[in-house]
Amino acid sequence: MKKSVTYGNGGTGRSVINTIIVFAIVVAVWAAVASSGMFSSYVFPGPARVLDALWSMIKSGELARHMAASLGRVLLGFLISCVVSLVLAIIATGFEKIDLFLKPLIEFIRHIPPMSLIPLLILWFGIGETSKLIVIVLTSFFPIFLNSVAGIKGCDVKLLEVGEMLNMSKTQQFIKIRLPYAVPNILVGMQIGLGYSLKAIIGAEMIAAASGLGYMILDAQAMSRSDKVMAGIIVLGVSGLIIDYLFNLIVKRMTRFYETQ
Repeated sequence: MKKSVTYGNGGTGRSVINTIIVFAIVVAVWAAVASSGMFSSYVFPGPARVLDALWSMIKSGELARHMAASLGRVLLGFLISCVVSLVLAIIATGFEKIDLFLKPLIEFIRHIPPMSLIPLLILWFGIGETSKLIVIVLTSFFPIFLNSVAGIKGCDVKLLEVGEMLNMSKTQQFIKIRLPYAVPNILVGMQIGLGYSLKAIIGAEMIAAASGLGYMILDAQAMSRSDKVMAGIIVLGVSGLIIDYLFNLIVKRMTRFYETQ
């Protein structure tokens, strides 16, 4: 079996120190520029003002409410996308005739930016949850699907030959050899798709929503609160880092289990 690709092998302690140094430099430069008078504090607020706005949103519960709305949509849409992607990937790799019909349609949809469909989705489904979930599914579907197909089709020929020697049927080879072999590719696709999901929901919430981080940022912009806008952007970045870190932990645990089998 092939080994999965892992990231950040340079040592956890060193990685944390490097991260702290980088962000410290960014904050220092940010504070220096904000206090230099080059820009109005109304347009470019300093770290202290943004931190005050962030703390105010935390105390009022506004941030928690919008974060819960966004993350709930992301997780639900991502789970739906995973199921649909994996089912279609299995069908596409297991049945060549069906794949011939699926491939042109999937390639056509792949080249359509999901954000361009929002006006149409609003007309069909309104500004409720359905339109936003569809955007998330369409955005995260292709990384998962394409990586799954590549993993299944790229199975080591020698492993398949061993399966034939053991008199395994095509179905048994698919379940016991091809799918396990594709696990690392599937996990990479899921990681990419999860990141895309977070980006997609923010864009969707800026256009059609009454809650969520995207809506919060757009509402702050309409109220000329640049400090809240920057606070929202920082929350997005930190949320992405945390989600990616948690997903990596899950992947590592699954990979260890997979490699011991």
